[in-house]
Amino acid sequence: MSRKVFSMLSLLTVAVLLLAACAPAATPAPAQPTAKPAEPTKAAPPAAPKGKLEMFSWWTAGGEADGLKGMYDLYTKTYPNVEIVNATVAGGAGTNAKAVLATRLTGGDPPDSFQLHAGLEVEKYEPAKYLQPLDSLYTSEGWDKAFPKDLISLLKYQDHFWGVPVNIHRANVMWYNKKIFEDNNLKPPTTWDEFFTVAEVLKAKGIIPLVIGTKEGWEAGHTFETILVSTLGADGYKGLWTGKTQWTDPKVTEALNTFKKVMTYANTDYSALTWDAAAQYLVDGKGAMHIMGDWTDGWFTSKNYKGYGWAPVPGTAGVFDALSDSFAAGKGAKNQDNLNAWLALAGSKAGQEAFNPKKGSICARTDCDPKLFNEYLQSAMKDWSSNAIVPSVAHGAAAVEKWATVYKDVLNTFATKGDVDATQKALQQTCVDNGVCK
Repeated sequence: MSRKVFSMLSLLTVAVLLLAACAPAATPAPAQPTAKPAEPTKAAPPAAPKGKLEMFSWWTAGGEADGLKGMYDLYTKTYPNVEIVNATVAGGAGTNAKAVLATRLTGGDPPDSFQLHAGLEVEKYEPAKYLQPLDSLYTSEGWDKAFPKDLISLLKYQDHFWGVPVNIHRANVMWYNKKIFEDNNLKPPTTWDEFFTVAEVLKAKGIIPLVIGTKEGWEAGHTFETILVSTLGADGYKGLWTGKTQWTDPKVTEALNTFKKVMTYANTDYSALTWDAAAQYLVDGKGAMHIMGDWTDGWFTSKNYKGYGWAPVPGTAGVFDALSDSFAAGKGAKNQDNLNAWLALAGSKAGQEAFNPKKGSICARTDCDPKLFNEYLQSAMKDWSSNAIVPSVAHGAAAVEKWATVYKDVLNTFATKGDVDATQKALQQTCVDNGVCK
């Protein structure tokens, strides 16, 4: 994967002109001119979309729900006779939603459109069997020009497009409470050694240095992938998913030991908290730092909280750990015309500008107006255009779903038990089981 990817068409508008045939009356004269032939009647325009559109996602929290509503409002304004059925299943990273969706697809009851992480996550849903290929829509909407080339290649699986990307997220962000840092004369750490020094100062003041929630089972894997990026670098990290880097590498051992030490500075109730419940510690001034994706920016905004700062996770400056949300189409969808209109809107400039500033993400398109985005998101746009890009495993981009699921389970256990040797062996075995490592 490269740089300049994923950053950002026009909202599909249906306009049909009906011309009626009209022939001039004959003039009474000895030599009548030949009558002008009537113009052919054009085909009647398709009926305006009406009925229902069932949308399936896991966006229920703060800025996620606000961003989705922004697109829904735009769709309803354009197609007022369509009722949107907002079928959401709560749970960060789709923890609960993916299982429900798989059951619906295999049971022959697909939603019209559903949320899908761009990348190898699509393999989970046997796309040739359960999804609609969207190649013709990509051609008609000109998305090969609106989306960056590397994003286009990420979106292709088995030589077809299966989803329409609506955004780009960054996973390797460290959020911090600005007041706590200012009051204690601290700067955001740029290395893990600096992190531990800062953590000791905060711990001595009775402030939780790092807040994390692992209740939904993916958050520990999210945090650890950013540590892997910091110890292995962009190329070494990407090699973990292709077999060029072995999970037995000493730098993976280093990353595990770093994560183990990081957890000694975390809130003790982490296993009972979701990511947003952990982020509340920053809002309340009880915690100082939080490693989480930039949907946190949208969540902070929805809370009207402005006292946060941001920096790359220690050791990851110059690297953008990326993921993208997209919308797919279920094969056998009940409301095909409404679905097509939704997908066209999701990929449009207007749709993405309505969604991303609230969601806490940047456009998948390259032509969105930066002025619509806040300071953090403008900084993400700049980093996206200049940083080395790596794919997130916790959010469906780097590995197939069955591999990513085991990875997250292994790390969730590690967060509590801290067994470095057993965890590293399990990670290596998972790579072997998926046919990548030997």
